[in-house]
Amino acid sequence: MNGSIGRRGVLSGMGLLFLGACSKVADTKIGGSMLDSAEKWHRKIHRSLSDRMALAREYTKADISPNFRGNGSRTVDTPEYAAAIETGFADWRLEVRGLVDHPMSLSLDNIRRLPQRTQITRHDCVEGWSAIGEWTGPQLSTILEAAGVQDSAKFVVFRCADTLAGSRYYESVDMVDAYHPQTIVAHALNGEPLPVKNGAPLRMRIERQLGYKHAKYLTAIELVDSLEDIGDGEGGYWEDRSGYQWYAGI
Repeated sequence: MNGSIGRRGVLSGMGLLFLGACSKVADTKIGGSMLDSAEKWHRKIHRSLSDRMALAREYTKADISPNFRGNGSRTVDTPEYAAAIETGFADWRLEVRGLVDHPMSLSLDNIRRLPQRTQITRHDCVEGWSAIGEWTGPQLSTILEAAGVQDSAKFVVFRCADTLAGSRYYESVDMVDAYHPQTIVAHALNGEPLPVKNGAPLRMRIERQLGYKHAKYLTAIELVDSLEDIGDGEGGYWEDRSGYQWYAGI
């Protein structure tokens, strides 16, 4: 597998993926604010795809923030999650399902045994704060390659254990961000197991997007061809409710 992009033919198909992602944004209720003129639309269509694959800045250990705050859900308020904490998440499973040839159920040990990437990056929250942390975990592309992503898959949906206002949190990205080399399934922060407040035992790191895209308390990765029938069809918990942009690139 190529170290930067593993999916067969993803480079040749990246233009179509990008067009599909932009179409998704344009069709949502927030499309008008994001793509409110033909000029803006064409700028997005013709923007160099290399910009989407460029690496986010990585920092040194000296830059790590003394406290990486929790935000949004800071725990999962269920007996099952409390029991999982007590066992060190020994029975936690990450399901890989949907449009894949080989559905999988991965334990934390499985995930730790995969090739790992460690990166020190800045987390930018839509609320205006930032923090720098060192994240470790396998690249999402490694997991997708093992699962065998089908050609009809256009989006990756991240399912979570936490609930806000009675609804399960979820997020999604297109295949370009899914195969970005800095998109990882993180199980460690600053060299230690991921703290509960930061999404233990697993969370996504989507380093080229704002913090609400970095789904915490991860339980499943689902490959789909459309987002229309998931939640309210906007591609994420906050996108469904607050008009947040589905593509939150930084």
